[in-house]
Order: sequence, then C-alpha cells, then structure tokens
Amino acid sequence: MVNNAAGADIVEEVSGIVEGVFGRLTPLAAAASAILGRSGPVRAAELDALRPDVRAALGGRVVGAGFIAAPGTLADQRFGFEWWTCTPGGPPAQLFISLDPASDHFLDYTRQSWFTVPRDSGRRHITGPYVDYLCTDEYTLTFTVPVLRGGGFAGVVGADVFVDEIERLLLPKLRRVDGRAAVINAQGRVIAANTARQATGSLVRDPDIASWWNAGAQPVHDGATELRRCGDAPIALLVTAR
Repeated sequence: MVNNAAGADIVEEVSGIVEGVFGRLTPLAAAASAILGRSGPVRAAELDALRPDVRAALGGRVVGAGFIAAPGTLADQRFGFEWWTCTPGGPPAQLFISLDPASDHFLDYTRQSWFTVPRDSGRRHITGPYVDYLCTDEYTLTFTVPVLRGGGFAGVVGADVFVDEIERLLLPKLRRVDGRAAVINAQGRVIAANTARQATGSLVRDPDIASWWNAGAQPVHDGATELRRCGDAPIALLVTAR
C-alpha cells in the first residue's frame, strides 16, 4: 500500500522537525536550571535573565518560547510565566497573562497537558494540534521539556510551532504515498494528511490509536493498514486504503 521510501522519508522528516525544535529548547532549559539552581530563594524578577535564551529559541519554525514555573518555585509569587512570541516584521513581544487566582482572567496553566505531562512523566512532550486561543488562534503544536531543581520538578521550557508550517513541509511527501496517509498524534488527532477528508485536528477513530500507543506502538503492517511511530516523538504515520 505504501511506498517504503516515501514512508521512510515522512518518518525521517517528522523526526528531524521534532528534534530540531527540542534542540532549540536545550540551551533554554540549561539557562533555567542554572537560575533555579542558585543558592537561596529565586524571585520572579530573576527570570528576566532568561530573555536572551528565549529570544534565541525563536525564529524559523518556532513562533513562541519561554519558561513556565511550577507553583512554589519562586519565592515572591506562586506562579511564574516568562513567554515571548514572534511578531510580523517586528521584535519579539512578551506575552502577559493573569497569574492571580482571584482574577476572572486567571489562567491555571497547571491543568494544561503541555505542563502536566512533563511534570508527571519527567519526559519531554508534544501537545497538539490544538487551536491556541491564548496566543494566535492558530492550530499549534507545543513542545515542552521539564526543568528540575534539586531533583524536583520546577517547571517547563517550551516552544510553539504552527501546524500549517508542518503541513507545508510534509505534504509533498504525503502526496507520494499510495493510500490515505496522515501524520497523527498519540491520541489520533491529525496533524497533516494527503486528503481533505482528514482535516487538521480531526480524530482518527479506526484504528484506535490511543490503544495502539498504550500497547507499545509496535509497527503495524496488515495489508489494509500501516502504522509506524516517527522516531522518539509521540507522533505516528498512518496509511490506509483510499
């Protein structure tokens, strides 16, 4: 059903995109760890020192980046949020959100999967595709990496990538596949596909991707369906008959 070379190219492309974004976060994670690892209490104003590393992470595919503190990490406020976004033709802009639980506009980021999964698993994570109503109203993938302090979870560093940029890169290869091909996340949400029947964000119900993933995500080649993981990412390539 699938041209092996075409499938391998897609898996390699996705893996390269993923590792490239996480590679952008490596210096930022190191800088956050260094600030939090200083002796004595760390105050919110000290996160300003992260701004050169945040801005260095921006550009290319990365349209937003920053550090989000776990509650209680900072000495002078419960929450901490240092996030910057690219602006068309201008310098990066800082994103401000309400960190006051008493406010009607308070964003409890500790409930967001881009925060909870790295916190609970201790591993890097990709959230999405989802519509980012906080920043851009665009379909987005958010890449996050846990940051530790004294061996305990202290927050995440993260980066946002627009899904349409991923689509632009993958569609030429997806169109070479003989069958209905889609790049999907671990819950079966479509990131990019070679058919309009599988729109970005739509859910693949057959096969049951979440169950396949929970069972170990071993490659499937049964004649009617081909399913394979893209490197170390929580992303897979699914090919079915048209």
